[in-house]
Amino acid sequence: MAAPGEGDAKNVAEIDPSNSTPEQAALSRLEDQIQWYSRKSAHNQRCFKWIKGTTIAAAAVIPVLTTSGVLHGAQIAAGLGILIAVIEGVQQLNQYQTNWTDYRATSEALKHEKFLYLAKAGQYLEAPHPTALLAERVESLVSQENAKWLTTQSTTAKGQGQRVEPH
Repeated sequence: MAAPGEGDAKNVAEIDPSNSTPEQAALSRLEDQIQWYSRKSAHNQRCFKWIKGTTIAAAAVIPVLTTSGVLHGAQIAAGLGILIAVIEGVQQLNQYQTNWTDYRATSEALKHEKFLYLAKAGQYLEAPHPTALLAERVESLVSQENAKWLTTQSTTAKGQGQRVEPH
């Protein structure tokens, strides 16, 4: 699993400095990160809800199978119990709910920064170098999310007896 902000989005290093202003570079990076966090939040939300829906449905069927006299009901119920254990293990390992909410919060914080910057409001109103301030605040938000992600991954890995190496 890639750390937040890594992977399938345009990299800041790909921006040609000779063809862009500092403001264009900062806004490009900001938009790139908003899109990344929004996509990853939506993906983690779908995974979490699918896992929980499947778990609930499987758990609801188990008592029916074991008490209704369905042919091989006990064996099917046992299989559903195994399925529940496996998908809950996947949820615990991948932390879909935590990633969903953390990524959504980061995306919304980045959108907030974008609005304040474009409106020349908040800290940007009196800032002598608003573009530099925007770049610093965007990188601070992304760095904080990366640190939270690494902590979550390390905690999960320790529970699994694994070690996580920072990227």
